[in-house]
Amino acid sequence: MRHPILARGLATDLRASLRQADVDHAAFAQPLALCDLATCRATCCHDGVVLDSEEVTLLGPLIEELASYGIAGPAIGLFHQQSNGQTKTATRPSEAHERAIDFPDHFPQTRCVFLDSEHRCTWQRLAHDRGEAPWTYKPVSCWMHPVALLPGEPPCLTVAGNPETPADFASNTHCGRPCKLGTPARDTLSEELRLLGAIAGRDFLLELSIGRGQSPV
Repeated sequence: MRHPILARGLATDLRASLRQADVDHAAFAQPLALCDLATCRATCCHDGVVLDSEEVTLLGPLIEELASYGIAGPAIGLFHQQSNGQTKTATRPSEAHERAIDFPDHFPQTRCVFLDSEHRCTWQRLAHDRGEAPWTYKPVSCWMHPVALLPGEPPCLTVAGNPETPADFASNTHCGRPCKLGTPARDTLSEELRLLGAIAGRDFLLELSIGRGQSPV
């Protein structure tokens, strides 16, 4: 079945960059641990996320369907319009038990309003309960994390964490920093790479497994 994300305009925008991107083989070789919400408590979701205009249009009408997960309120209260004109998911103050034990001191003590009491994304829960692909509604930058597409000529597909930069966002999240007991990032992030490959018309997993650079497009 064709993934619904592939039909979106946002996927079309991503496709152009992904098709010409270089792949950072060294970054995808570093060991990363699988997401463990019981430990990290969704640290990567602490500040919400900027939404593409298409995502705002998609998610707004579905807000009321999240009531069964404890998410309530008009869309205007759950999305925040920033001074630069961008729309971002709203946040609320977080309680101590809602933050990871090693929650970074320099992060605001907040959490995305679309997280449930078990630190799960309710957009992903909605898709699951509807029998749809898990990232049907989840914002693209959320399900990609910690995979990053850095701008450039050409763009670079990499893992966002940079442990040499203490203030780096991704390296302060459990899923974005190297873990000695983890598996190579290309394996840990295989589902993300598989969907990005479907968007691009490339097989990123194959490219990484055989140590090649950009595939013919």
